[in-house]
Amino acid sequence: MNAVDDKQREPLEIELQEDPENPLKQYALARLYIDSQRNAEALELLDRCIQVRRRDPEMLYARAVTNISMGAYRKAACDLLKTIVLDRSFMQAYKHLGFVQFTLGKEEAALKTLKKALEIDPEYADIYCVLGDTYLDLGEFDHAREAFEKALDLEPDNPEPHSKLAMYYLARGDMKGLKREYELLKTLDAALAEQIGSLFF
Repeated sequence: MNAVDDKQREPLEIELQEDPENPLKQYALARLYIDSQRNAEALELLDRCIQVRRRDPEMLYARAVTNISMGAYRKAACDLLKTIVLDRSFMQAYKHLGFVQFTLGKEEAALKTLKKALEIDPEYADIYCVLGDTYLDLGEFDHAREAFEKALDLEPDNPEPHSKLAMYYLARGDMKGLKREYELLKTLDAALAEQIGSLFF
């Protein structure tokens, strides 16, 4: 925890002590705890505020992301489904639901979720990254590459599609392609490039 986090967190903790049942203050503090990776404390606060505001998509989404961080994928999926029902344009919820479904081995459900999201917003690059991962897992390499390249077309300076394409090349045994993405990542995200470099070069 750094000094900036403490500066934001401490006044909120004091306010919440004075008004402990205020769901908006609970949510604000939970968000700070999430940013600080204090997931158990965040989850406790989110449970409390969702008891009062059961139909708040932002709160449900925050709890889902916290549960994903803690490996509780099925609980996360329930909240993400509720989030999408309450707000059909909540693109991050579709992305995370697709990721959870893919992680649980439900690739066909993930494809359905992700394609539905692209009907709503075909320009949302992050969806294509999860879509490509799903296709890669299914061995549909051409579709995977198309998805990763579409993400790159939309956001050429985003390191995530480059790292996904690097994994695609690795899966295909294309070390030249992997090396090319690794070199590009050095300028976009040095830490990510270092992870790939330490594993493969």
